[in-house]
Amino acid sequence: MMKGNLDKGILLISCPDREGIVSAVSTFLFTNGANIIHSDQHSTDPVLGHFFMRIEFSYPQLNEQLGELKRAFEETAAPFQMEWSITASSKKTRLAIFATKEDHCLQELIWRWQLGELHAEIGMVISNHLDFKELTESAGIPFYHVPVTKDSKAQATAEHLHLLEEQQIDTVILARYMQIIPEEIINLYHNDIINIHHSFLPAFIGGHPYQQAFDRGVKIIGATAHYVNAKLDEGPIIEQDITRITHRYNVSDLKRHGKDIERIVLYRAVKWHLEKRVIVHGNKTIVFQ
Repeated sequence: MMKGNLDKGILLISCPDREGIVSAVSTFLFTNGANIIHSDQHSTDPVLGHFFMRIEFSYPQLNEQLGELKRAFEETAAPFQMEWSITASSKKTRLAIFATKEDHCLQELIWRWQLGELHAEIGMVISNHLDFKELTESAGIPFYHVPVTKDSKAQATAEHLHLLEEQQIDTVILARYMQIIPEEIINLYHNDIINIHHSFLPAFIGGHPYQQAFDRGVKIIGATAHYVNAKLDEGPIIEQDITRITHRYNVSDLKRHGKDIERIVLYRAVKWHLEKRVIVHGNKTIVFQ
């Protein structure tokens, strides 16, 4: 809550580019009593392109007035064919983190959350192994063990869907979860599942990327955080980073250095998603930083 009983909100806009968009949006916010705190915009092409905008604003008692503000904005959005959302910053996203046996990404997210650097509630951690039960529960986060075998995938999916619904989860984070996410969950959480892939996509898709990188003799390795879609490791990319390596590195060295990149890349992607800084357009993302 801000001084003067003002709440902070975020407006995201994606629409065909044309004259008058910024003026129309600014006028709407002004005439409805909102104050723009920060505005950022991007156009793919000033003539035939697409327009993207992110605005942070303050508004009296936004939490109580959010529905009314949304209904009022429809009149401004319609002529510009806008895809848009207005959210109250006070509302925390509920996360479910899926993990398997590599703990570095899970540890990073829990640590950042404990430091208050992730504006979210971690509703639960789900794993197909028991390795992280103590780590998770010691942080005060519910832990669920859901085994996944060749014969139990349908049962595991049903249990996952039940837990996600029961815990009212908004976004799923795959913190080195080494199972294929079924389409039922992908369809339910469209652009709301974030995965960390331990290579610099689109190179080295699938399993054993560090062995692939070593065999290829690469000079840099990286990590990629992306939204999950039906195509393996081909969803819209949110964040990437790299580090240089030399011919002296073996596969274990690559993995050790890669873990450091993976954990920070996933953290950045999750943070930006939570702060409504990402707009998906086709198979690409616009990330306002």
